[in-house]
Amino acid sequence: MTSAPFGTLLTAMVTPFHEDGSVDLDGVQKVAKHLVDHGHDGIVVTGTTGESPTTTGAEDGETLAAVRDAVGDRAKIVAGVGTNDTRHSVELAQQAEKVGADALLLVTPYYNKPSQRGVLQHFRLVADATDLPIMAYDVPGRTATKIALETYRELATWGNVTTVKDATGDLARTAQLVDLGFAVYSGDDVNTLGYLAYGASGLVSVVGHVAGDQLRTMIEAFQAGDHAEAVRIHTALVPAFEAIMGVPNYGATTAKAALELLGVLDNRAVRPPLLALDEAEVADLRSGLAAAGLL
Repeated sequence: MTSAPFGTLLTAMVTPFHEDGSVDLDGVQKVAKHLVDHGHDGIVVTGTTGESPTTTGAEDGETLAAVRDAVGDRAKIVAGVGTNDTRHSVELAQQAEKVGADALLLVTPYYNKPSQRGVLQHFRLVADATDLPIMAYDVPGRTATKIALETYRELATWGNVTTVKDATGDLARTAQLVDLGFAVYSGDDVNTLGYLAYGASGLVSVVGHVAGDQLRTMIEAFQAGDHAEAVRIHTALVPAFEAIMGVPNYGATTAKAALELLGVLDNRAVRPPLLALDEAEVADLRSGLAAAGLL
């Protein structure tokens, strides 16, 4: 089994809001406990699925503290601190360390499209600001920048950038990253088995909000060599993958609506520019979850 320093199954957790848009800390704790009770040994807090572009630094700290209090040492807590302002990412990283995160998730800066040298500087300044290990997050579909293999070679020499959440779709590169010493996590639910086949350690999920037990069993089956069972579980979950991640209005919006359908949350409120699912979208989501055996 490949080393999984922050757990094998993590979900990039939503940040629940009240109907007025304020952070619902009771809801935060309820979701965190739900995840740990259903197969998770790690949680990513205040990432993109947590709507970090629209939350304040103070809200991020409060959310992280609520999760830490809710789950204690039952799961590793990875704090998302990625922004396109390096100074702000440094501030968030230092706050996360004080609050009690186990690690940091650091995405490449988005929109301003730095060079590879700029990416390295961004990572260097954040890495030097705390003693926490860092999971580099490579998701060019959102950031417009893919981390080059040469950049990873440099990151591998630092010692504290230890893991990679890969959402590039370049599954085969996983083997090269593992060879450099990184633990790699699939950043796409639907591609998890492919990443595992190339040596990945686990998954940072979104569908895990509602399918944690199934994803845990799938990963364990694959790692135990029962690939047929892993494929069977994957195939059964495809309708959920499509319903949560394969629609235009996806991510935090579909995950929150799915948690509402399960009774974990009492609303599906999001912050603009995201839009909460309308009734027709909820009906489609319900159908997908039901087809996957999750409702």
